[in-house]
Amino acid sequence: MGRDIILEQFELEADRVLRNAPPAQLYEHAIAYEPGTAIADSGALIVRSGKRTGRSPKDKRIVEHPDSRDEIWWGEVNIPLDEHTFLINRERAIDYLNICERVYVVDGYAGWDPARRLKIRVVTPRAYHALFMHNLLVRPGLDELDGFGTPDYTIYNAGRFPANKYTHNMTSSTSIDISLERGEVVILGTEYAGEMKKCVFTIMNHLMPAAGVMSMHCSANQGPAGDVTLFFGLSGTGKTTLSADPPRVLIGDDEHCWSDEGVFNIEGGCYAKCINLTQASEPQIYSAIRFGTVLENVAYDPVTRRVDYADDSVTENTRACYPIEHVAASKLPAVGGHPRNIVFLTADAFGVLPPVSRLSPEQAMYHFISGYTAKLAGTEQGVVEPAATFSPCFGGAFLARHPFVYARLLAERMKQHGARAWLVNTGWTGGPYGTGQRIGLAHTRAILDRIHSGDLDRVPARANPRFRLDAVTSCPGVPGALMDPRSTWADPDAFDRKANELADLFAANFDRFVEDVPEGPDRDLVKLCAG
Repeated sequence: MGRDIILEQFELEADRVLRNAPPAQLYEHAIAYEPGTAIADSGALIVRSGKRTGRSPKDKRIVEHPDSRDEIWWGEVNIPLDEHTFLINRERAIDYLNICERVYVVDGYAGWDPARRLKIRVVTPRAYHALFMHNLLVRPGLDELDGFGTPDYTIYNAGRFPANKYTHNMTSSTSIDISLERGEVVILGTEYAGEMKKCVFTIMNHLMPAAGVMSMHCSANQGPAGDVTLFFGLSGTGKTTLSADPPRVLIGDDEHCWSDEGVFNIEGGCYAKCINLTQASEPQIYSAIRFGTVLENVAYDPVTRRVDYADDSVTENTRACYPIEHVAASKLPAVGGHPRNIVFLTADAFGVLPPVSRLSPEQAMYHFISGYTAKLAGTEQGVVEPAATFSPCFGGAFLARHPFVYARLLAERMKQHGARAWLVNTGWTGGPYGTGQRIGLAHTRAILDRIHSGDLDRVPARANPRFRLDAVTSCPGVPGALMDPRSTWADPDAFDRKANELADLFAANFDRFVEDVPEGPDRDLVKLCAG
């Protein structure tokens, strides 16, 4: 692609533009020009993301435009921005890129399905950001790059340069702005690379439902017989660990779509947390960290260049970003058939949910919209008891439309393809966090093995109207007493009080979604989900 398209179309005048540079060249540039960069003994590239070591959700905005205004789920997740302010920020970003000595351009796809993928272009002055998106976008072949043409969306990442906090609608010097109509993203005031990844996901979450495709914040794997399982879950529930199952192959670890043809990964790589990573606990992730991998904000020995994964002195949110082919048991192309099983993972620190429950389509919608897990006592200042956390669709921060849009698609696809839904508790039993103990990983894996074999389709289940689920009463490989959470508590009355407390939180959380849905068939279905 010539200079005229890359520079003139995007109003850039930089003298040096490197388009789709290979990882080795990006390594050279990162080491030469970006302070704090080093090569780990594993061959991975260690980088620093500056002051921001995580996402800035309060600074992310979507342009409020007549063509999409009525489709967006406005509120704390999707904050509106006027187009004039977007253009101010866009010009600010382009002016900054024009004075940079080097500008990197990365072309790639969002989505492994050629019929539905988006062409994404990233423009950035950091080699680190270029390598990050080279890993996380689906990488075109040489012939595809030659004919890449005009992208569907362009990301101007000028994160080293701040937004003007006195500009209308700005709340800080950080601003992440999406214009769906212009097909552009502007990033100012943050060098955290994850913002690019999640902006692409937000765009897919807007576009795919309109085409009848369900976009999902989940991991996916496939068994030897071709059966696909989806794993939804918030941080700490075991989504990455449990989807990395040796007898099965990994389709993807974080973002997928479910179309009429089946499941496809949105991304070309993985973005795994690596705090306290060990080879024993996460062998697939550990072995994926080699040449080509980006290690964000980790601590390391300056002499040996050995990474200390237990060191959170920079941030607890240390990350590894690598191409999916770094996972030995990965499936390429990253597509699969229609899911046979859908697993919702929750780490219930209240200690009252059963280890595994079957869910009807209506119950699945209820728990999908709820997106429950629990923060643990002591993890945040002022939290002295487990705190319920609800994130709709297990990914509320990235939804573009109302959660019910995605929940309805889930129920329709479950019914159409006969998928079974399960709620698996990876949290506590015998009492709440601090009193009880966490359900063992071996027991959770035994449950998943029996889900995959179909054994749990046939065992008895006990209706639990309190939480809108049917609790499975027995599972080979799991102690019988563990299957009834009430029986594991020394004080059954205390269990009932804690269960009622959590059920009230579920109900209060769900009520706000009922109120958002207009009167009609959709509202009736939401009420049905709530029982």
